Amino acid sequence: MSTALAPARTLRIGPIQLDAPVVLAPMAGITNTAFRRLCREYGAGLYVSEMITSRALVERNAVTMRLITHHESETPRSIQLYGVDPSTVESAVRVLVEEDRADHIDLNFGCPVPKVTRKGGGAALPWKLGLFRDIVTRAARAAGDIPLTVKMRKGIDRDHLTYLDAGRIAEDAGVAAVALHARTASEFYSGTADWEAIARLKEAVTSVPVLGNGDIWSAEDAARMMLETGCDGVVVGRGCLGRPWLFGDLARRLGRRDAAIGDPVDADLRFVANAFRRHAELLVEFFEDEDRGCRDIRKHASWYFKGYPVGGDTRARLATVGSLAEIDEILSTLDLDAPYPGEAAEGQRGRAGSPKRTALPDGWLDSRVLGDAASRDLSEAELDHSGG
Repeated sequence: MSTALAPARTLRIGPIQLDAPVVLAPMAGITNTAFRRLCREYGAGLYVSEMITSRALVERNAVTMRLITHHESETPRSIQLYGVDPSTVESAVRVLVEEDRADHIDLNFGCPVPKVTRKGGGAALPWKLGLFRDIVTRAARAAGDIPLTVKMRKGIDRDHLTYLDAGRIAEDAGVAAVALHARTASEFYSGTADWEAIARLKEAVTSVPVLGNGDIWSAEDAARMMLETGCDGVVVGRGCLGRPWLFGDLARRLGRRDAAIGDPVDADLRFVANAFRRHAELLVEFFEDEDRGCRDIRKHASWYFKGYPVGGDTRARLATVGSLAEIDEILSTLDLDAPYPGEAAEGQRGRAGSPKRTALPDGWLDSRVLGDAASRDLSEAELDHSGG
C-alpha cells in the first residue's frame, strides 16, 4: 500500500494544537526531562513524562516531585499518571491542576509489567468496567480545562479484550483523546502489533481523537499506520530509543508544512555521536550530578550506535562511562566520517520480551465487577512510590 501522507497534519487534544500528530510514549527511566528536551529539539509533537504513581504524587514523594518538574522550555507540559483508586487518582489530578504543573494529563491503563497487573493495575484494570469508569470520570472532572487522555492496551489476552468497552467509556467520561497500544498485556512487546484493532477503535470512538501505538520504527511506519487505520495521530515509544531525531522525521512526514521543523538529518556517525553527547549533557543537567547523568546515559549507548562501525571494546567503554570528559575522549576515537549504515541501523529497538500469561489477582477474570477481595488487592497496588 502507498505511504502517501495521511490526511491529518495537525492534532488537537482539547485546547492543545500540535503541529504534528505525534506523541512520545511514556517510558520508565527514559522519558525524563533530558530526553524530552532532546526529542523536542529535533521535532514537534507532545512529549509525555515517565509514568507517575498517583499516591506518590499525593504524598509528595521527593523523587516523584522531581519527575513532574518540567524545564522552562517544555511547552506543553505533559504528565502520565498511574493509579487504581478513584479517589487517589482524582486527588493527584487536582494537585497537578491546582499547582499548575501540567497542560496535559494522561492516564496509564496499558502497563503489562507483572508487579502492576498482579495487583489489578495497568492493562488489567479496564477488565473491571465500573472501576475503570469511576477513575476516568472523576479524573476528567478534576482536570477541568486541562485535557485528560487515556492510554490502554487491547486487553489482558485475546480471550479477554477490553479496548472497545474502555474506549467508549472514556469517550463518554469526557476525555480529550484515547490511545491504543495494539497488543494485549500477555503479548508484552512481542510479535506484531494488531493495527486492525486501532481501526476498530477508531470506528467505535467518534467524537475525540484516536491515537495508534505499536511497531512505529520510522516515519514511513507512522504514515502507513495513519493511512491503514484512519487514526488521528501516532504514539511512538521504542522506535525513538537512541534516535530522538525520529521526531523530526515524523514532523516532516506528517506535520504542517509551515511549521518550524529543521531540515532532514544525515545521520552519519558524527551526527549520532553529537546527539549522544548532547543527551549525556542534558542528563547531567537534569540530575545535577555528572556521575549520575553519565551512569544514566550508559543504557542508551547500544541504541544510539546500532548498526554503526563501533567496535566491541568501544561499546564496552561507553557502557561504563563516568564523566563527560571520558565520553568526549571515547567519541574522539571513532571514525566520525562513517556514513549512515542504512538498514543495519533501522528496525526494532528495545526488548520485545515473549508472550506470557498475565499475572492477575486471584479470581480477577471471574467477573467484570470489582468484588471485595479484588478491592483488597487494589489497596496494595499503589504502595510503590517509584515514579517509574
